[in-house]
Amino acid sequence: MFDDQLTSPLKSATNALLKAAKAAGAEAADAIAIEGRSISIDMRKGGLEQAERAEGLDLGLRVFVGNRQACISSSDTRPATLEAMAARAVAMAREAPDDPHAGLAETAQLAMLRTAEGLELRDPAPEPSPEALQKDARRAEAAAEAVKGVTQVQSASAAYECRAIWLAATNGFQGGYGRSSRHISCVAISGEGTGMERDWAAESRIFQADLPDAAEIGQLAAARAVARHGARRPKTGAWPVLYDERIAGSLIGHLLNAINGSSVARGSSWLRDAMGEAVLPKGISLREDPLRARRSGSRPFDAEGLQSRAKDLVADGVLQSWVLDLATARKLGLESTANAVRGTSAPPSPSTSNVLLTQGTKSQADLLAEMGTGLLVTSLIGATINATTGDYSRGASGFWVENGEIVYPVNECTIAGNLREMLGRIIPANDARDHLSSVVPSLLVEGMTLAGD
Repeated sequence: MFDDQLTSPLKSATNALLKAAKAAGAEAADAIAIEGRSISIDMRKGGLEQAERAEGLDLGLRVFVGNRQACISSSDTRPATLEAMAARAVAMAREAPDDPHAGLAETAQLAMLRTAEGLELRDPAPEPSPEALQKDARRAEAAAEAVKGVTQVQSASAAYECRAIWLAATNGFQGGYGRSSRHISCVAISGEGTGMERDWAAESRIFQADLPDAAEIGQLAAARAVARHGARRPKTGAWPVLYDERIAGSLIGHLLNAINGSSVARGSSWLRDAMGEAVLPKGISLREDPLRARRSGSRPFDAEGLQSRAKDLVADGVLQSWVLDLATARKLGLESTANAVRGTSAPPSPSTSNVLLTQGTKSQADLLAEMGTGLLVTSLIGATINATTGDYSRGASGFWVENGEIVYPVNECTIAGNLREMLGRIIPANDARDHLSSVVPSLLVEGMTLAGD
């Protein structure tokens, strides 16, 4: 009932669009409506630096004329506008190139679950007031300022967002749900002039009651910034690199990009011929589960109305599945894995939701001791990734480690390797945070090239 109140107007708008599309000559169509509101507060030096509130409704229509498709979007729900949208979309589709892989799902493919009941994607508590958000941001800032060694707090922010989504199609699919989020972040700085170092902390939850205390977030940002004070360039050479849990998910993100159906269908993936082969060490799996309760990446169905489901993308180190929507699945002669996502102005494309990597049995401290001498990376900047070969190079900063102990902070260095080789020898820690949509622990990678002094 709670989500029904949010989505009922969206259902009416999308069905009006479908009716207009059919009247304009579309053979098939789908429509998506997204309505949301958000408020964000930024504090600096104890005062309000910025306050923003946004509200809006976006409509997207995709029409098919034979195997030709076109997409159009608008924020206007007036009947005359919907009719004009539909007529324009059909005219565009008639001029579009023929695409034998475009089309809606068959009725038998459609999801049975068409709400987010049981997934707890929206907090039923009242929307926080601007005053409450300002108080959270100020408490985070004050806590950071109180930490010895912090020279300034660059920003402290608190935000709230609520959205409702409805998807409808001429194949009979109708479904929608609401989702919300609460967010607090802080960026602190240590040192001055050319010796300044910054770091951050941020937390986001669906339910306000699950959000950590604002002061804790500010203190953590400050402690991280102070720890980075006095950073210098590390030694050049071949060294083991331990990716901190905060950024370890980026490595798995490169793997997910490589098994995305769009990349595979284009032949531009460094894993394009790896199905059924080992891509992670034995004993390590990568699972996607879009149906985890209270997780920001969860969804009851995908953007084409197919049922979301848990599945192993990699099992015991071996690649099991591409990430597919309907179009990429048809190109590859396979079935969709229900991974379609979309906005209002473009057709669906494949993407993952919640992913979980098998955790190890050792702590990050244990892996540091195992590593001996090398680099603990806590921040990455820039990226040069060859999508075809998997060659990898990224700017990094963090801490130099000797005899298993952190000895000094480092910055202005580059780490490089080949993703196929790197992922094949990762050693996971046991420190992944379960509430995230990407549950990936710290990852140790031996033998990477490090460019410093």
